[in-house]
Amino acid sequence: MLKILIAVDGSELSLDGVHHALTLVRQGLQATMVLANVQEPATLYELVTTRDPDLIAAASLEAGEHLMAPARALLDAAGVAYETDVGVGDVAHTLVDMIERSGCDMVIIGAKGQGAITSALLGSVSHEVAHASPVPVTIVKHAEVLEGADSEATEDAEA
Repeated sequence: MLKILIAVDGSELSLDGVHHALTLVRQGLQATMVLANVQEPATLYELVTTRDPDLIAAASLEAGEHLMAPARALLDAAGVAYETDVGVGDVAHTLVDMIERSGCDMVIIGAKGQGAITSALLGSVSHEVAHASPVPVTIVKHAEVLEGADSEATEDAEA
């Protein structure tokens, strides 16, 4: 059975990745999912004022779990098996570590597409993960971006 890591940050873009994975499952792919969220490391201010690294770690874990709730709900409703993983650090590097640690066979990640600039910025995180990942990476474009691109192409064809 295939094991797919889905990067989830609570945004609609990351839910696009969950929807894509569910489409693959509905088409017959036998897979389990790993919902992965990466939290930013604590700032120096947080470290100095809190003085309790366990409290900071617990807050990061809680924030990550909270951001994954919509993705968990989608997978629960579809009856798809999954596990969750919350990491702390640089997002792209931490995701690659999670991929390796969990033994995933592929990755699905949302792109932050904003029209023509997309190729230059193709979500720096998704771009970095695509280059550093030891397994195939599927970058899912947001539906609104695709619709906008289609209407631009239609306008260009009519001109």
